[in-house]
Amino acid sequence: MKGLWFLAVLLLGGCTLPGGAPSGPSYTVTAEFADVLDLVPQAAVKVNDVTVGSVDRISLSGWHARVSLRIDRDVKLPANATAAIRQSSLLGEKYVALASPVDDRPQGTLADGGTIPLSRTTRGVEVEELLGALGMLLNGGGLAQLKTINEELTKALAGHEDVVTDTLTQLDTFLAGLDAQKADIVQAIDALDRFSAHLAQQRQTIASALDSLGPGLDVLAQERTQLTGALTALSGLSTVGTRVVQQSRDDTLATLAALHPLLDQLVRAGDDLPKSLDFLLTYPFPPSSVNAVSGNTVRLHATLDLNGATILANLLAAPPVPAAPAKPATPTLPGLPAVPGVTAPLPAPGTAPAPGAGSGNPGSGGNPTDCGLLGILTGCP
Repeated sequence: MKGLWFLAVLLLGGCTLPGGAPSGPSYTVTAEFADVLDLVPQAAVKVNDVTVGSVDRISLSGWHARVSLRIDRDVKLPANATAAIRQSSLLGEKYVALASPVDDRPQGTLADGGTIPLSRTTRGVEVEELLGALGMLLNGGGLAQLKTINEELTKALAGHEDVVTDTLTQLDTFLAGLDAQKADIVQAIDALDRFSAHLAQQRQTIASALDSLGPGLDVLAQERTQLTGALTALSGLSTVGTRVVQQSRDDTLATLAALHPLLDQLVRAGDDLPKSLDFLLTYPFPPSSVNAVSGNTVRLHATLDLNGATILANLLAAPPVPAAPAKPATPTLPGLPAVPGVTAPLPAPGTAPAPGAGSGNPGSGGNPTDCGLLGILTGCP
């Protein structure tokens, strides 16, 4: 009863309780919480531990609470601000703490009638929860298990210190390699993310392709008997082919052996065979004259030496007579018997006939070869 009188005196005296609505102009913001603990209306709303407003009312919406906050109009908060229920001291009152986002960049401005969704609200740990967890730990909730784990690890590692040390060293090397390739791993993850995004954009096309596979699979199922028969016939074909190859093995080897000399000759021919084939394509002209052939004509380039003195010398001068090789001596033969009707004696074998005798040209004197080319053409004197 005395407490009520004391409270009434404070109110009549103009004293204000902690929290309370802002004295000046304000705007209203709604925050959604999964659990408001023992938060009550008129609790303080703080920004950086400075009271800027109060809790207007608390209502239930489905399975979460909606807290209406009245904030001083001079306080500017981003549109993606966060809200949390904190406690002023170990046994102090609850209040709502507003702040800018830590992980995201502040965006926009929180205006009158704005909402802070459930994804951006949290609550602190209660003293009762902390004491309950500590009591469970001290009352055998976890210490006994930790002791058992420690003893079992000691038994398992006893005598295997070298192996464990080597394993830890290799693990350290592996982790160092991963750290050195951090950029490549991040790049690969980014590329996979882009690929996944591309697949997401092509989702309709992929779905259409998968749907189109259905009729094809149905046709394959209907033709299963024929496909099985074809595969069985293929097995029989392979058996027949194997038998044919085995039976014709000797003939095939004999044929290859007979081809061996021909192949040797082709190898020895080398470049001559393709060159001869190239010549056959332009026969009777060499391959180099292909560019000289135009239709049914052949272009010819000739160099003529028309020096008059050289021409006259070649026409008038007699060519030199090569010296006759020495003949071996002819053995002496006996004289020939007289021939009836021949008055002049026949020359002995091996002797030259007298000038003008025999089958010489009558009326011609001297050796015809002593005349030049022009003398031969006009007749030697």
